[in-house]
Amino acid sequence: MKRENYLALSIIFFLATTLSVQAQNFLPGFNGFSKKKTTYVHLEDGTTTEGNLKGFNYKKGLIKAIYIKDASENKVKIEPKDIVFMYLPPSKLAKLNNFGKFITDAQQWKNKDLDQNLFKEGYTFFEKSEVQIKKKTQTLMVQLVNPDFSNKIKVYQDPFAGETASIGIGPLKAGGIAKSYYVKKDGEKVAIRLKKKNYEEEFKEFFGDCPAMIEKYSDGIKWSEFAKHIYEYTNECN
Repeated sequence: MKRENYLALSIIFFLATTLSVQAQNFLPGFNGFSKKKTTYVHLEDGTTTEGNLKGFNYKKGLIKAIYIKDASENKVKIEPKDIVFMYLPPSKLAKLNNFGKFITDAQQWKNKDLDQNLFKEGYTFFEKSEVQIKKKTQTLMVQLVNPDFSNKIKVYQDPFAGETASIGIGPLKAGGIAKSYYVKKDGEKVAIRLKKKNYEEEFKEFFGDCPAMIEKYSDGIKWSEFAKHIYEYTNECN
């Protein structure tokens, strides 16, 4: 088999495998954003501020304030207390680093409450949430990574999370997942940090209101199936 044919078949297999499980996957979290494409910030007063990104203030890697150059070329600082949600365009380098996951973004974002056209262009979605940072609670902007199955539990990127080992060559890698996320169950106001090392012992408390899941996974709880657990809890538990 010619090298180019082998490579083409490898890519097709990779895409098919990725698409077959995408419904139960988290979207990739991005830490780098474009300053050339338009950023859209939807405010509490019902208006939208559009412009090129200038920078951020951070708290533990999460966005504490955003700076935008508006249509009048003014640099505007916007804090989470004034924001409902926003769409940010990842940088080209950030997209490249997330190649294996990013290629299916447009297919995964099917939540009708979100802007499908922006997601097809590769934008990410952030919303305001209270977040527990150690013993304090802060109002920050966090990236939602499970838009299709977030009505019971919202999962947000942890920018400081390490990743499990991945397998593959070059950009065609799979298997690496974050070792922690911020999570918020329906009815709760504050997102808390959930870590891989604590997942097995916290599983029963986290999903304890769904006896079927506790029984199903009584013989083995895997962090690598966290997205699957959230998906099943959302779609199969009352």
